[in-house]
Amino acid sequence: MNLLVFPAPDLAKSKALFRTLLGTDPYVDSSFYVGFRTNGLEIGLDPNGKSAGPIAYWEVDDIEGALKRLLDAGAEKVQDPHDVGRGLLVAQARDAGGSTIGLRSASLAKKR
Repeated sequence: MNLLVFPAPDLAKSKALFRTLLGTDPYVDSSFYVGFRTNGLEIGLDPNGKSAGPIAYWEVDDIEGALKRLLDAGAEKVQDPHDVGRGLLVAQARDAGGSTIGLRSASLAKKR
C-alpha cells in the first residue's frame, strides 16, 4: 500500500476535505493521525506536520464538479481547470494545512 502524509494543523477541516475528496470515512481517526484507505493508497493527515506536503493528482471524471466540491468543503482554489495537452485537464486546490491537491481529467480526450 502507498502512503501520502499531508500536514493538517486544522485536523477537523482537513479530515472533512479529504472525506469529501475520497468519498469515504477514515479507518483511523485519532487526535494525532487520521488515515484513509482507498484503491491501494493510504492518505495520512498529520496535525503536527510542518511541510507544505506533496501534490497528489487525483483522476476525476468531472474536474469542474470535483473542484467545486473541494471548494465547498473548505478548500481554496489555486488553479482553474486548464488543458495541458491532448485534452488532459488539471486543476489545483489548497487545503486548510496549505497542501496542494491536484485534480486531473482526461474527459475531453475521451470525448474526441
